[in-house]
Amino acid sequence: MSKPRIVILGAGYGGLVTAIRLQKKMRRNEMDVTLVNKHDYHFITTHLHMPAAGTDHHDNARVTISDLIDERKIRFVKSTVRQIVPEEKKIILDESTLDYDYLVIGLGSETETFGIPGMHEYAMSIKSINSVRFIRQHIEYMFAKSKMAPKRKDYLTFVVGGAGFTGTEFVGELADRIPVLCKTYDVDPADVSIYNVEASASALPPGLPEDLILYGMEVMRRKGVQYKLSTAIKECTSEGVILSNGEFIRAGTVVWSGGIRGNSLLQEAGFEVQRGRVKVDSCLRSYSFPEIFITGDCSIVTSPEGAPYPANAQIAVQQGFNAARNLIQTIRSKELKPFIYDFKGTVATLGRGEAVGLLKVKKVKGRLALFIKKMIDARYLFLIGGLPLIWKKMVWKQKSTTRNYHVPN
Repeated sequence: MSKPRIVILGAGYGGLVTAIRLQKKMRRNEMDVTLVNKHDYHFITTHLHMPAAGTDHHDNARVTISDLIDERKIRFVKSTVRQIVPEEKKIILDESTLDYDYLVIGLGSETETFGIPGMHEYAMSIKSINSVRFIRQHIEYMFAKSKMAPKRKDYLTFVVGGAGFTGTEFVGELADRIPVLCKTYDVDPADVSIYNVEASASALPPGLPEDLILYGMEVMRRKGVQYKLSTAIKECTSEGVILSNGEFIRAGTVVWSGGIRGNSLLQEAGFEVQRGRVKVDSCLRSYSFPEIFITGDCSIVTSPEGAPYPANAQIAVQQGFNAARNLIQTIRSKELKPFIYDFKGTVATLGRGEAVGLLKVKKVKGRLALFIKKMIDARYLFLIGGLPLIWKKMVWKQKSTTRNYHVPN
């Protein structure tokens, strides 16, 4: 009897954790597992704001997949998924086709611009290792360019659309980087402007108490960040952004962090989607194809009250645990266990030395919140790579480098 074929698409939080849990829990020769990813590394999306601003090296946000999986148990295929054909249980890759008995889709997200004209063409997004390298290099280029045309204040004007997690954390790091860039390029700090534009009435990640939001915004304002709240970006142009109140901000750099949607391959495959995401059952399976599990940014999981949970790393990791467990239960003809989201809290960094967060019901801020954030990061590194990965990414990094806000290409 042939072994069940399991294919995992994407080595993001959900897909990678699924693979790691399967290799830990599977019996010898119990299943044939293939992990497909377009890169040979897993990148930690919650760290990308730092290399984007230039306050950390992009290599610290990625981990080589071969260092995380046991290739005697998990076959890794580096390729881009071109098509999912659920009716035939086939995956079309760049140069090959995979057949599966069970499929896990964790292909991650795409940028959601909500139809704002010019956003795709003229704004940058923090979405991958290559994108953050480009953003960092662009920022440095604008500082160098400003010295050639000192009257062009727009070269040193930075607009960040969206004041949620990514926008807030990037703005905090960027504000910390500005003084070093000013010194490097002999620029007057007064000539630099950072705007954080948010359509809602509040900045910082949703769900934080009002006092923490006010604290966080005050920290940012002291760093030089200017907020435009209850103000949407109406259009992005090659010269800046037009706001919903009619104001035009001339800017040489626009970074969009205002939203994400699920991978477009799901809609192309015939799944019923909402902003690219598929509503799944209590065990993370597609209603149309019960042999397909969907995790992370590609899935919609609702609370007992019927509201969809936010797409974030925390829920994707927990989904990876559940998907792996239910795959094993399925293969062993045992009862599946429903996914129950355990909200552990949320912590957002505000640049160097500052953070705010809510742990269940306990509010934290300042250096304590930053310490907790580092512990959360360490826990994830331990989960996917054990103590050696924590040493490599956190301990050795601290010993071998000083945080001088300049990184090589």
